[in-house]
Amino acid sequence: MSGPNGEPQLHLGRGGEEEEDGEEEEGFGEAEYSAINLMLDQINSCLDHLEEKNDHLNTQLKELLESNRQTRLEFQQQQQHLGQDGDPRKAQPDS
Repeated sequence: MSGPNGEPQLHLGRGGEEEEDGEEEEGFGEAEYSAINLMLDQINSCLDHLEEKNDHLNTQLKELLESNRQTRLEFQQQQQHLGQDGDPRKAQPDS
């Protein structure tokens, strides 16, 4: 029923194969349209799954960015505080 990569095999009835039920050689039958619809449904499902993964990764990256931003601010505040207390290790300005 499916090809080597999990895709359904689509036989369109062209190229010398005999047509069933007296269909025209140039037309597609109901079976062919059903196979195409199945493939489109599978593609749509895969795209939906990829979109969900992308949204999840985007959310995680935004959370990581905000966490890094907060950590950097806290580090800068600590460095400024150490510099004001007369600590011999002066705070280094940002590059």
